[in-house]
Amino acid sequence: MQGLLLVNKPSGWTSFDVVNYVRKIVATVEDKKPKNCKVGHTGTLDPLATGLLILLVGKEYTRRAGELTKQDKTYEVTMKLGFTSTTGDEEGEKVSVSDTVPSQKALQEALEQLQGNIMQVPPAFSAMKINGQRAYKLAREGKVVELEARPATIYSNELTSYEYPLVKFTSKVSSGTYIRSLVEDLGKLLETGAYMSDLCRTEIGSYSLDSAVEVEGLTQSALQQALVSLQPQL
Repeated sequence: MQGLLLVNKPSGWTSFDVVNYVRKIVATVEDKKPKNCKVGHTGTLDPLATGLLILLVGKEYTRRAGELTKQDKTYEVTMKLGFTSTTGDEEGEKVSVSDTVPSQKALQEALEQLQGNIMQVPPAFSAMKINGQRAYKLAREGKVVELEARPATIYSNELTSYEYPLVKFTSKVSSGTYIRSLVEDLGKLLETGAYMSDLCRTEIGSYSLDSAVEVEGLTQSALQQALVSLQPQL
């Protein structure tokens, strides 16, 4: 079994949970042990996030993962104003910052200010490596995590709704951009604090969430029918 699988990742699942779930189905079809089946993904989503996850099934595809990891991405973002979070999202410990209610104009200006080529510090709770160890592992151990700013490109930030304290916007970004960091930077600009309360990835390159299958309840036949060839996309 070989091909590209577009999956809608559920909230609460890690990207590796999805890979393992699909790997077990592939193993059943091929009458192999799961550990002998090649299944990988092309870029993680945080456990609480939902949306498009691209899986590569089969040796011929997993070895080409690098061809898809650097694609631009589009996200539907919800952020909550007035607080910061130790993790940058709902999972962390919240700290009240301000009860100031920014105007929609101020919000729009902040979104526009953080477009283009920017320098961004990845979240402490991220998969970035520090001396060979994941930053999130060090952060969970209570150790100080210092990550250097790195370039990112924000192609657009489009406000879709604003009902204080919740702000919803669509962001198209380059590979390697951290939306939690973008939200934290917006909170600093607005002087209110902010954390990401919800995230859905809708596009990776030319691939869309509209073409994705639901992973829960995925059957062998549905998996085989959903596999797409990578060849025409390159």
